[in-house]
Amino acid sequence: MRELLQSAAARASTYLENLDSRSVAPSPQALARLAELDEVLPDQPCDAESVLALLDETGSPATVATAGSRFFGFVVGGSLPATLAANWLAGAWDQNAGIIALSPTAAKLEAVAMSWLLAVLGLPAGAGVGFVTCATTANFTALAAARHALLQQAGWDVEAQGLFGAPPITVIVGDEVHVSVLKALMLLGLGRDRVVRVPVDGQGRMRADALPKMAGPTIVCIQAGNVNTGAFDPASEICAAAHEAGAWVHVDGAFGLWAAVSPRYDYLTDGVADADSWATDAHKWLNVPYDSGLVICRHANISGRRCRSVPLIWCRPPTASRTIIRRSFRGGRVESRYGRLYGRLAGQVWPT
Repeated sequence: MRELLQSAAARASTYLENLDSRSVAPSPQALARLAELDEVLPDQPCDAESVLALLDETGSPATVATAGSRFFGFVVGGSLPATLAANWLAGAWDQNAGIIALSPTAAKLEAVAMSWLLAVLGLPAGAGVGFVTCATTANFTALAAARHALLQQAGWDVEAQGLFGAPPITVIVGDEVHVSVLKALMLLGLGRDRVVRVPVDGQGRMRADALPKMAGPTIVCIQAGNVNTGAFDPASEICAAAHEAGAWVHVDGAFGLWAAVSPRYDYLTDGVADADSWATDAHKWLNVPYDSGLVICRHANISGRRCRSVPLIWCRPPTASRTIIRRSFRGGRVESRYGRLYGRLAGQVWPT
């Protein structure tokens, strides 16, 4: 195994070292060679090194050099060496990080990263943080939490009862809302065509003076960083008006939330911390490997529940024929009368 992993590391290093001397786009010849990958599923295994060689010699030239210094499209960033190396190590660990019992290291690293993220972004210290694939998924998760919270306040359990007959939720967006928000609304059953659009100024900022009157369950989606101009919606004014009406404010911060860490540009995010949920990612401005999205919710108990919408799983512990184990991702514990047993098996005793 050592020789194979060293070969992979050598090939990856060579690839990165040569990025600045190759074209950003793959050549027609490199694209044509991808046809070599079209073969019938083999009946027998083959040598691992030969597979690695095929991937490198056929696949590497046909990549787009997004990891290099000369790619500027689609807001795609390359990975910093430290993040790439850490990603390699994480791949070797191969952890299932769902609960502490399966990976104490992953759980600890997540807890540290959560604390650092909230501190550096200036968001509430008690907020919940989720690590997802991208800002689109982060928008979806945050808006799911908003849907739950608003309907719960109206006396409706959306997870148990669904949306049929539920109190309607009004969703307010700027006229230049990003498509990922509309996609999330569509998947959540809130609809992309029934949103209330607010006029924007010449830079795409939502006009706070044009907000409609709000009543009943309402979500207001604002932007921290317009995809076309980089402009920020006036968060302070919008959050004040929305909260006065009992609305939930969500911030799509995929393109600009990280301005909060810059002494030069943090003024752009004034009022953003007053919102109820935020979506961003780390594979743009932080240059970590894809995929790395972040969802943050002021009300950690709500965001945690969204991750536990089906909280019960069947297990067969050594001393019982069958029991139900309740998995709690908030706090990372296995909660059941067999919790201490599983804790001992994992080398640590969990409270029950």
